Amino acid sequence: MSIDLDRTRPIWRQVAAVVVERIEDGTYPTGSRVPSVVELSAEFGVAASTAQKVLAHLKSEGLVRAEVGLGTFVEDRRGD
Repeated sequence: MSIDLDRTRPIWRQVAAVVVERIEDGTYPTGSRVPSVVELSAEFGVAASTAQKVLAHLKSEGLVRAEVGLGTFVEDRRGD
């Protein structure tokens, strides 16, 4: 699936919005692994630093949790 990014807005925000949409629509259900930095970089054609910023932002928003050596997973937000 190809995503057209608008080069007039911050790329990391656009990639983050796509990942959030996928979490909300169940593409990435609670507890599932989200794409890694390398996978996001390849899918969206962005630098690894951009993909790292996306995952850091999602973690700061409480949408995902990182497990060292395992990956990044969708948080359970049913209590919200």
